[in-house]
Amino acid sequence: MLSLIKLPRVFRVHQVPPAFQEDSIISGYRHPRSSATDCVLSLFQLTNETLNVWTHFLPTWYFLWKLLTVVLMQDVWRDAYTWPLLVYLLSCCVYPLASSCAHTFSSMSMRARHLCFFFDYGALSLYSLGSAITYSAYVMPDAWVKGPFHMCYVPMAIFNTTLCTAMACYSRFPECQRPTLGKVLRVSAFAYPYLFDNIPLFYRIFLCVGEGCTVNEANSLHVYHTLLAFLTGFLFATHLPERLAPGRFDYIGHSHQLFHVCGIIGTHFQMQAIEVDMKLRRAWLQAHAPAITFGGTVGATMLCVFLSLGIIYLFSRPLFCGPAPRTVLGKENGGARRCCSH
Repeated sequence: MLSLIKLPRVFRVHQVPPAFQEDSIISGYRHPRSSATDCVLSLFQLTNETLNVWTHFLPTWYFLWKLLTVVLMQDVWRDAYTWPLLVYLLSCCVYPLASSCAHTFSSMSMRARHLCFFFDYGALSLYSLGSAITYSAYVMPDAWVKGPFHMCYVPMAIFNTTLCTAMACYSRFPECQRPTLGKVLRVSAFAYPYLFDNIPLFYRIFLCVGEGCTVNEANSLHVYHTLLAFLTGFLFATHLPERLAPGRFDYIGHSHQLFHVCGIIGTHFQMQAIEVDMKLRRAWLQAHAPAITFGGTVGATMLCVFLSLGIIYLFSRPLFCGPAPRTVLGKENGGARRCCSH
């Protein structure tokens, strides 16, 4: 069937505008003004984005299956204890789906590229909030439950989600003229909420000793997730291995693909650890922890979705109002520097 369809042509790095070029990726680029149909068809040929899409699109269905399992097998409508897990699983479905869509349609135009990754950043920030809500409900070490940090933990996570969505979106604007600043802002926008969310977990598995510590089967799974998370950040920040051999990893094995794979595996271990903590600690948490509320779970998530959409709208306005994006965020058909990457 596909042999009867004319697949889109792919290009080398010098044939596409600098804004679409990636560090140390030499070939496999799609046309920077592809149609939506061409973008979809490109998923069935080998380009430098093909595995970026599939490494997130396929896991979306696994996370959706996990979400439906919880909804169908647990009394989620009356059991408030399951609400943090529902919020987390929903965020696990949203962030890989948003990423796969962003990588699919980002070659339609400069405007589409920025808009796609704005939504990608918002989805990642939402996943950070989902993690924080479950950590507050199930993972917080015994000694910190109902303490000052625990009581302000979710409100701070809401603030971080909003701040980091804005920071990540803004990072695309200075990237052409000041690429280092853009890169630092984007890495910070992803690293800061992760580090904050995991403060109670780091204390629990690496620092806490004696009474008040939480030691169970979930701890080893939390360690696996933590190691994979740091590997994910390292790959995103360093662009290895393609920097060591430009052109050798254009289609398979470049850092963004490995970043996706490590991130998904890390999320899988995180999910398993959360489910173990949720099950083993239920009786103790329901006796000692603050009551789980709709406002602190679903309500907080809805608030952050609304705020993130507002931020995306504000950062998208310059793309559609006034001059074309090439004069606002970097020239689409020229310029000496690569800018506006993932």
